Amino acid sequence: MNLSFFDQFSSPSLLGIPLVLIALTFPALLIPSPSNRWITSRLSTLQLWLVNLTTKQLMMPLDKKGHKWALILTSLMMFLLLINLLGLLPYTFTPTTQLSMNLALAFPLWLATLLTGLRNQPSASLGHLLPEGTPTPLIPALILIETTSLLIRPLALGVRLTANLTAGHLLIQLISTATTTLLPTMPAISLLTLLVLFLLTILEVAVAMIQAYVFVLLLSLYLQENI
Repeated sequence: MNLSFFDQFSSPSLLGIPLVLIALTFPALLIPSPSNRWITSRLSTLQLWLVNLTTKQLMMPLDKKGHKWALILTSLMMFLLLINLLGLLPYTFTPTTQLSMNLALAFPLWLATLLTGLRNQPSASLGHLLPEGTPTPLIPALILIETTSLLIRPLALGVRLTANLTAGHLLIQLISTATTTLLPTMPAISLLTLLVLFLLTILEVAVAMIQAYVFVLLLSLYLQENI
């Protein structure tokens, strides 16, 4: 019984061929292609408004040197947002519940921000490892602690996204299972559980949006430290 709850997180396959690539490329098909017409559709207008709003929020912590990252960060934000929201549909697979994928997104981008800082301002980047005014006996310990906290950032990004989405999907499946199980014997309690399931689904939609935003926002903050 417990194993079936985690079957939803296993990568789907057809005839031995993994279908995770389809799950990764499908969100791109939902984005309408830009048009050369002066008057666009309401969907295109809404898409442009959302992209502009997202870009503005992500670029607020950055100065002008970091604005060249706008395309990468905004594209990553829209990619994670669509994958997280599509994963809430029935009989779908959420790639962002896989820690390996989240680490594959977090580690290269974190490394890029770190290498950018070491190339442009090596003294300031290395200075973050030792706060000013630190007593001499504490210098080795603080350098070790700050280095560990720096290296653990991509792992924290991946684990945070994976844990939040996995916990939400498990709660939805547990409550939906309880709803169908209690329906024949205790219909009143089953209806109450159905209401809880509906509220939890709304909460998970918010969590899916917030976690995509937090993932990219933290990357932009790491970038700001190194530019």
